[in-house]
Amino acid sequence: MIDWSVYSWRFLRVWERNLVVYQKIWKVNFITPLLEPLFYILAFGLGFSGLIGTVHYAGLALSYTAFIAPALVATAVMWNAFFETTYGSFVRMYYQKTFDGMLSTPLSLEEIIIAEIVWSATKAVGAAAVMLLVLGVLGYVRFPLGLLLIPTALLGGLAFGAVGMFFTGIVPTIDMFNLPIFLFITPMFLFSGTFFPVSNLPSWAQPVALVFPLYHLTELARYFSLGARETPPVLSILYLLLFFVIFAILALRAMRRRLIK
Repeated sequence: MIDWSVYSWRFLRVWERNLVVYQKIWKVNFITPLLEPLFYILAFGLGFSGLIGTVHYAGLALSYTAFIAPALVATAVMWNAFFETTYGSFVRMYYQKTFDGMLSTPLSLEEIIIAEIVWSATKAVGAAAVMLLVLGVLGYVRFPLGLLLIPTALLGGLAFGAVGMFFTGIVPTIDMFNLPIFLFITPMFLFSGTFFPVSNLPSWAQPVALVFPLYHLTELARYFSLGARETPPVLSILYLLLFFVIFAILALRAMRRRLIK
């Protein structure tokens, strides 16, 4: 049975604490989402687009840069949320002892962990908003439908923040994050329909790609950017919601085992 007494709006105080710290370094952190889409568009637009030509996706004939542009937003959400609840949270937990200090207050462990996940989603939304502005100016996002990329980034940020926090609860040292990045994040980055349609994969590999949360986030990003999709948006939304709930529960259990002796 879930003990609801350990949850309250106090988690917002932890979120606020992270925001105050972030305000000191936000200018440096926003350089990446500001310049990353420009670099990708220039690289693929000047390089690969001439080699690949037209990409056929959901009945549309797209330039390669138009095809990958929405995926850039999805991958930025993944990287920002996952790295925040892995490396960022691990540093606060293990090296800075921030979590220990918080646990000496009325805050519960559950409130701290939920705040970390929500904070990672907040950073993901911020990065997505900057990239949305850049890609919109370049003409790769249709408005006003493209504005739905913001709540999509929030959902994706919660999903990847939760799974990142789960790994933080089980890895023994910070160096061991190389394993989930290599075995989990990198395959998603390459085979979730980010750089080529999933329909181009062999028939045996396509169902595997559909299991990746990044695939569903990318599908939503393309739908809200281009108005086209290969998977029903409702299915992708439900998948990401379920993924978030499952890994939030697993993250809470793993972190409780790690921190409560």
